[in-house]
Amino acid sequence: MTTTSEPGHGRSDPGLSAIISERRQLTNLAYRLLGSLTDAEDVVQETYARWYAMSPRQQEDIESPGAWLTTVASRICLDLLCSARLRRERYVGEWIPEPLPDRAEWISGRSAGFADPADRVTLDESVSMAFLVVLDALTPAERVAFVLHDVFRYPFADVAAIVGRTPAACRQLASSARRRLRAPRPDPASSARRAEVVRAFKRAWEAKDIDALIGLLTPDATATGDGGGLVTAAPHPVEGAEQVARFFVDRPTSAAGVTLLECTVNGQPGLVARLDGVTVSVMAFDITGGRIEHVWAVLNPDKLRSWATG
Repeated sequence: MTTTSEPGHGRSDPGLSAIISERRQLTNLAYRLLGSLTDAEDVVQETYARWYAMSPRQQEDIESPGAWLTTVASRICLDLLCSARLRRERYVGEWIPEPLPDRAEWISGRSAGFADPADRVTLDESVSMAFLVVLDALTPAERVAFVLHDVFRYPFADVAAIVGRTPAACRQLASSARRRLRAPRPDPASSARRAEVVRAFKRAWEAKDIDALIGLLTPDATATGDGGGLVTAAPHPVEGAEQVARFFVDRPTSAAGVTLLECTVNGQPGLVARLDGVTVSVMAFDITGGRIEHVWAVLNPDKLRSWATG
């Protein structure tokens, strides 16, 4: 969005820099609420459009423009989340959040005309693929209440104004989400250990070593692919260590011209598959107890636009 000279008022806006400075915060919020950078940017665009649709007097009457922008963006996200369930019923295959590259991978392969996703979304635990997938299982109201309060530290009184419920009800929504997100589970592996496991998975996959793959997976491991109906992906999650291992052994790697590279996906160690220098798949992993519990593979090209050619 271009905002250096917003149309409509024909005047110098001394508060313009303060308004524009909220853009990154809004994008961070919207991505965590929606799991899609594309949708998040659309939300931010619409939020600013509504701000500049107001008269100068209306803008001046707003005590905290940042709070106003956050409220509007959150309400747009809530509406989108409520309609997303209907859209995803028509989605071919499994739906996985849009993966984000690390700054290093983006700079090394960036394409002209795109902005760096790392400049817009802070990569921390609240955007890990495992976290976003669980968030996606919450109700829209639970997700908004939890993200606003627990991630961005908004008081429940402010959350209530956004969600349209009482502060007590929003506290209950966040508490319900918290219980589902923080169910007892093994301690997560260190970042270095996760990288070692992903590297071992890559080597075993390239070698088509099914026993090694099974040894890297938890007994109840699952693999989920999101092709969006455009490219080949398993229509349903593959479950069980042996089944997941056999699934990957049957998938083409370097022998078919596909190159596997280690990378960072949403702040965690992952893999990217490239064919003739073009990214065709991005894989994220959930690793606990030194083994892989979940593999998420995004093949939908609409979700790989942030991953430039190599």
